[in-house]
Amino acid sequence: MARLLEGKFAIITGGSKGIGKGIAEAFLKHGATVVIASRKEQDLQKTVEELSSFGQISYVVADVSKTEDIQRMVSATMERHGRIDVLCSNVGIYPMSLIEDMTEEEWNYINTINVKGMFLSIKECIPHMKKQGGGSIVITSSITGPITGFAGWSHYGATKAAQLGFMRSAAIELARYGIRVNAVLPGNIVSEGLLSLGEEYLDIMKRSIPLGTLGEPQDVGNAAAFLASDLAKFITGQTIVVDGGQILPESTEAMELPTKE
Repeated sequence: MARLLEGKFAIITGGSKGIGKGIAEAFLKHGATVVIASRKEQDLQKTVEELSSFGQISYVVADVSKTEDIQRMVSATMERHGRIDVLCSNVGIYPMSLIEDMTEEEWNYINTINVKGMFLSIKECIPHMKKQGGGSIVITSSITGPITGFAGWSHYGATKAAQLGFMRSAAIELARYGIRVNAVLPGNIVSEGLLSLGEEYLDIMKRSIPLGTLGEPQDVGNAAAFLASDLAKFITGQTIVVDGGQILPESTEAMELPTKE
């Protein structure tokens, strides 16, 4: 396998589980040195132990909703490695809540984590990327919100659409410094959160995907690795959907081949 990120230093927020862990694994296999961050040290330690055979990986305990934590995350990375070539802003939560039952606190909390956390992480990395002459930022958005909808996830979809609105203007603003900003939009990817929704939900999702299976975290990681690499040096403000074709059919019947008479 070509090592797309050889010599690159990357931060991955939400890197201890699920898609973030898959991104970390893909980045390591592609030659990057990786720093993962999340709120729970035990999860971070476990992931570092599991992935250390693939390359150089360390962690920082950080809550992306807190400026001081983000500053510490970035400072620790600079102290360890002297540069930040890639930021994967991956942290995201997706609790289910119907609009009529949703509280203001629920709305504020998901926006704080998914949108504010992205903003703070990117903002803190910009000065270092500017000083070194460029960098790449990859945001983990979703098909839910920017492209599709799902009852119970209106607040989640709003945050994921907001991320892309931010991305497009950020890509223009930061292009002059050689900083690219892109996003991956996963569909249904096997992770702890998705598995918690139950086998019935998983079976329904599989039937809605033309490739007939759920994605794996490293599928998203490979797309993120491409966007972060020099192969994508002329790509900014763009998105890659990683969903096995999930958004393509207009109905489940659309995936059935017509019978020949």
